[in-house]
Amino acid sequence: MKTIIKAAALVFAPMTAIALTAVPAAAQSKMGIAVADLQRAVGTSAAYTVARTQMQTTYKPQIDAFNARKTAIDADLKTKGDAIQKALTAAGNKPTPAIETQYQAFQQSQQSAQAELQRMGQPIALANAYVEEQITAKLSDALKAAMAKAKVDLVLAPDATVSYQPTVDITDAVVTEINALVPSVSITPPAGWQPGRQGQAAAPAAAPANPAQAPKSR
Repeated sequence: MKTIIKAAALVFAPMTAIALTAVPAAAQSKMGIAVADLQRAVGTSAAYTVARTQMQTTYKPQIDAFNARKTAIDADLKTKGDAIQKALTAAGNKPTPAIETQYQAFQQSQQSAQAELQRMGQPIALANAYVEEQITAKLSDALKAAMAKAKVDLVLAPDATVSYQPTVDITDAVVTEINALVPSVSITPPAGWQPGRQGQAAAPAAAPANPAQAPKSR
């Protein structure tokens, strides 16, 4: 989500800069500055909150399977990791060929586990990305509307500031505008949909096995 939101912010920033260059110097000296956490705005919007609840219900079997498998994998990797540490301690913390072979096998197990969990989680990750993209598509408009109502000319991200008073934070105002522009979203991506390709013709893509199943952890 952070990448999508950053992209929206980057799209909006040049527009703000262009607008300000056309404002007389006297007006610029009275510039109103605010702070907005766009990631939090999307994450606390009504559409996102409802969508997340729906996903927990719709994808519950896949989420439960994902979590169960992750728990089993974590336990297995811990056992193997502990065995390597025990062997290393017994060898006086000096890696031996046998320990190195054992460690390489451990790394391969980690990589295989990561790939397996990614496959299991891909469908829900895709659904979550679809939810986020529907909301962030209107994020720039929501930010503009919030700025206009607050009479603000420049908006900064919280991490771009050293300190600020709570009164200059318009995040809640952005949430209000998002709620008005995007009251609800779908949690089911169209066939062939991929993140970042909104509005484009869906090109044939290597669809995951079981594209209508699986989760994403936030």
